[in-house]
Amino acid sequence: MARLESRTPAGRNSWINALTSITNPMLDPARTIAELKELRTLTGDQNGAQRVAFTPVWVQTRAWLQQKLAGLPLETHTDAAGNFWATLRGDSEKALLIGGHMDSVPNGGWLDGCLNVMAGVEILRRINDEFNGRPPVTVRLVDWADEEGARFGKSLFGSSACAGSLNMDEARGLKDKQGVSLPDALKAVGVEFEKVKDSGVELKNAAAYIELHIEQGPVLLDLDLPLGAVLGTFGVERHAITFHGQAAHSGSTPMNRRKDAFLAAGKMSQEIYRIAEWSQGGVCTIGSCTTKPGIVTSVVEECRITLDQRHLDAQALALMLKEAKAASERFAKDGNVRVTWERLWQIEPRPFHPELIELCDAAIKEVCRKSHRLPSGPLHDAAEPCGAGVPTVMMFVQSLHGISHNKIEDTKEEHLEQCIMAFDQLASKTMAWVAGKK
Repeated sequence: MARLESRTPAGRNSWINALTSITNPMLDPARTIAELKELRTLTGDQNGAQRVAFTPVWVQTRAWLQQKLAGLPLETHTDAAGNFWATLRGDSEKALLIGGHMDSVPNGGWLDGCLNVMAGVEILRRINDEFNGRPPVTVRLVDWADEEGARFGKSLFGSSACAGSLNMDEARGLKDKQGVSLPDALKAVGVEFEKVKDSGVELKNAAAYIELHIEQGPVLLDLDLPLGAVLGTFGVERHAITFHGQAAHSGSTPMNRRKDAFLAAGKMSQEIYRIAEWSQGGVCTIGSCTTKPGIVTSVVEECRITLDQRHLDAQALALMLKEAKAASERFAKDGNVRVTWERLWQIEPRPFHPELIELCDAAIKEVCRKSHRLPSGPLHDAAEPCGAGVPTVMMFVQSLHGISHNKIEDTKEEHLEQCIMAFDQLASKTMAWVAGKK
């Protein structure tokens, strides 16, 4: 790849043309794979990865990451929310952000989150070598704090704090299974909870954000494709639905006299599949069901189910929710019971930047010849800078078995090499895109 020898417009245009057409020989994907295996040995056990945020293993992981960055001319710091930043200053303050997360769920997979960061480390090495430590635009790698939410139930903590969308009142009261509060856990790693939104200063000059991730699902696997360009992250509507009936003896109460809360809930479980089917791309899940009094000799008095609905289109998601509420009222009326709804959580769909989707698609095709565009059902940190107005895109790499959050999570090494090369191409193309914008 040609160096940018001149900062004149002609020189810059020459660099942009070269930057977007050739896979860089300075990149070493095998080194990244070796480092991921090293990390697996360091922070995992026979049950899988154990890099739960704000724990000693997570702190150890951060120290290991900083060792891998040693020797590069980077500015590094941890922001007010506990996010770790490594910055390679460029001729322009406009910054390309490369994001990921080193934390994992308990007994998690070896690639979830850390692949993003370690690929970013290799890209920083390549850019530093290519431009003698001074790229045309600033490049920043971020390890977001607690993407998974495994300990406190709040996903995207660090990125949502940085983006300004974190609900402070909700987060302030969160506790883990041992009764430790989120503010106390943060204090133990040097983060003051009440100041976490001060991290928003990190997005001041952000011109683009890119993220690589394992797909965690079976779409690319079923298509027999290694890589895909992500259209955006689904919006989510998450509710608890409670049907209120009447307890009665299971032996003495005729079927036509029962006010069975479970009967209405059971009908909902079938209805959500019909709703998802007509939504064309949406998904609906009833993830839990709790009954009272919960004994075999009583008609169910109360049945609480949780409903998770997701779609990339905001209007479709709103209609899915409306249909589910109407269905619950209908089933409640049919069963002579009442129904109440409680919102558990909500996030709007986050469609990614159309120009960056095109660049991502092109980068994949340069490496793999064929690409596929797909939405992301799981949430990712990328949703937060996107929601804050930073042009954003993600790249997915195929997951074997379509499984993640599990020790059997895996991806073919050839696909890992391809995703690192394609992600590097995307970084180059996005740098050129940022440099070319006024």
